[in-house]
Amino acid sequence: MTKAEFLAAVEGCLRGLSQSDIQKSLEYYSEMIDDRMEEGMSEADAVAAMGPIPEIVNQILMDLPLPKLVRARTRPSRTVRMWEILLLVLGSPVWFPLLLVPVVVAFCVYITFFAVILSLYVTVAAVGLGGLLGGIGGALIFAFTGQGVQAVLILGAGLFCFGVALLLLFPCGWITRGIVGLSKLFVRGIKRLFVRKEKTR
Repeated sequence: MTKAEFLAAVEGCLRGLSQSDIQKSLEYYSEMIDDRMEEGMSEADAVAAMGPIPEIVNQILMDLPLPKLVRARTRPSRTVRMWEILLLVLGSPVWFPLLLVPVVVAFCVYITFFAVILSLYVTVAAVGLGGLLGGIGGALIFAFTGQGVQAVLILGAGLFCFGVALLLLFPCGWITRGIVGLSKLFVRGIKRLFVRKEKTR
């Protein structure tokens, strides 16, 4: 396969994407082939080294932002006829809620990931600042009333809570990285649904 045939085949599989996205991908693979040819490979070998076209197309699609991928995969490949538009409008009370359910569920799951992260840090901040400010405030009150032992105990408890909050920042960081990684897997899973949908057409 020549370079021109390879690029034409990749372009044909990327239908539905914007022209700028297609051009960016074609330029990237064109440069890769040129680099390999400059290193001494023949054109056919340089093209073969790129790998199978379905895998290349799959990688391009998976690297797209999710909104672009959804827009490209839901765009009709032909002109929609008037009677089809009429059927879509008349059937919208049925198909629109059914379509909306998975979209809303996916959005809620994605938001939940970051709500968990936010709640972790808010809890740690509440423990740390509440302990510190409560300890200092309580110690001052007890000190002014002449109860020195209680003032020291309250201050110690407040500093203890502040120290615990500082220590909790480390597991919070690990949990945050884990949740961010999980959210990326979730988005990639959604992308795979659209990529697989395209493969089975």
